Amino acid sequence: MQYLSTRGNISPIPFTEAVMMGLAEDGGLLLPRTIPRIGCDTLQSWQQMSYPELAFEVMSRFIDDIPTSDLREIINRSYSTFSHGDITPLVHQGPYHILELFHGPTLAFKDVALQFLGNLFEYLLQKNESVLNIIGATSGDTGSAAIYGVRGKERINIFILHPKGRVSKVQEKQMTTVVDDNVFNIAIEGSFDDGQAIVKKIFTDIDFKNKYNLGAINSINWARVLAQVVYYVYSCIHVTTHEKDSSVDFAIPTGNFGDIFAGYIAKKMLPPGTIRQLVLATNSNDILSRFVNDGDYSMAEVKITSSPSMDIQAASNFERYLYYLMDSDAAKTKSLMEDFAKEGKIDLSNYQDQIKRDFAAAAVSEAEVSETISAFYSEYGYILDPHTAVGIKAAEQVKAVGIPMVCLATAHPAKFGDVVEAAIGKQPAVPENLKGITDRESRCKVMEADKTSIQDFLAENAR
Repeated sequence: MQYLSTRGNISPIPFTEAVMMGLAEDGGLLLPRTIPRIGCDTLQSWQQMSYPELAFEVMSRFIDDIPTSDLREIINRSYSTFSHGDITPLVHQGPYHILELFHGPTLAFKDVALQFLGNLFEYLLQKNESVLNIIGATSGDTGSAAIYGVRGKERINIFILHPKGRVSKVQEKQMTTVVDDNVFNIAIEGSFDDGQAIVKKIFTDIDFKNKYNLGAINSINWARVLAQVVYYVYSCIHVTTHEKDSSVDFAIPTGNFGDIFAGYIAKKMLPPGTIRQLVLATNSNDILSRFVNDGDYSMAEVKITSSPSMDIQAASNFERYLYYLMDSDAAKTKSLMEDFAKEGKIDLSNYQDQIKRDFAAAAVSEAEVSETISAFYSEYGYILDPHTAVGIKAAEQVKAVGIPMVCLATAHPAKFGDVVEAAIGKQPAVPENLKGITDRESRCKVMEADKTSIQDFLAENAR
C-alpha cells in the first residue's frame, strides 16, 4: 500500500515511512492511495475473532511492509495493557449501544491508537537503529495517552504541549505526573489551536524536522486513524450479529475530526449500507457542525467547556475529508487549505448535498451536557463523561426508528468528576490508576505560545 499527500507534492511512500513522516513534507496529510473493500463473506468470517485478531485483519490491508508475525506481535502487545478482555466493549443502555473506549491505561479512547503507535515507533526505531523526538499538542486526552504509549522507551523523547488551565485537573495530572527522563510536558499560555499551529509550523521546517528526527503522535499521523477504524468494524460486526440489522448509525463526539474520519474510512471499507449514518457531535465550539449543516467552515473564538478535548476550532483531520470531498484533487485541496490559513474560513455550501450524505451533525450546549448526564443516570443508572454526553444528546436529535445507534464513550467519567458530580450529585467511582493522582509529584514547564521558544527548548532537550 502506497501513501499520498492531500496536497500532492510528495512521491508515494510505504506505510512505515508514512508513520515516521507524520505530517507530509509538503504540509499536507497522508492517506492511502486506495481504500481496501471488505465483502459480506469476509465480514461474516470475522464474527468470532477477538479484538486483536480483528485489528490485524483490518490493519494488514493497509500495511504491507511489516512482516505478518511482527505486526501481530505489535498489535497483541498494544492491547495487552487494557483492563477489559473485549478491549472496546459494547454496553446496551436504553435505546443505545455504548462503545466503551476508555479501558486503556489513561482511560480515554486515544489509548486504542496510541498504545499501538508507541509500540510501532519502538519497533521501527530498533529496526533502523535510529532515534525519534515526538512533538504533539493536546486538548486533553491525547497528551497522556501519547506519554503512556512511549514513556521509558530508550530511543524516544516526547514533548507535549497543552493549554495551561484549559484541561481538567485529572487530565493535567495524568500528563505531568509521568516524570520519566524521556517525557517533557509544556503548558502554553494559549489555546489548543495555538499549540497545534506551533506543532504544524515546526513540522514544515523540513531542515529542523530532519536534524532532530521529529515524529508526530497527534491524529495527523495516519497510523492513529487506522487504529481507530478497527472499533467501527468491531461494532458493526457485533451489532449486526446480535440484532440481525443490516445498518448501523454512529454518534461521535469530535473536535479534531480524527475519530469521525476513522468512521468515514470504515464506511468506505465495509459493504454498502453497513454504516448508514455518522453523526458528528460538537460542543459549543461548533465549527464542524456548522460545516455539515451550512457548509460554513469558519474559525471562531475557542470557548472553554466541560468537554475540553473538543475545545477546538481548526480540526487537524478536516483536510483529509476535504481531499475526498474535492474528488481527490490535491491542487484544489491545497488551495482551499491555504485560503483557510489566510482567511480563517472556507465556504463549502456548494457541496452540501455530498456533505449531508456523509454526515449528520448537532452542536450541544453546556446546559444540555449537564442535563444529559443527569437524565441518563436517572433513567439507566449509567454515568456519562461530558464528551460522551455530547454524543448522546446529538444521537437523541437524529436517531432513526429501527436503526441501531452506537454512541462512542470516549473517556471514563472519573476523569471529569466535578462535572459529573454537579450533574448527578455524586462523584463517579475512581479507577485504581487514578487514585491519589492529584498528590503525585509532577513536572511541567510553562511557556509562551511561541514557535521559536518551543523549538529552542526542543533542540536543547532532543534525543
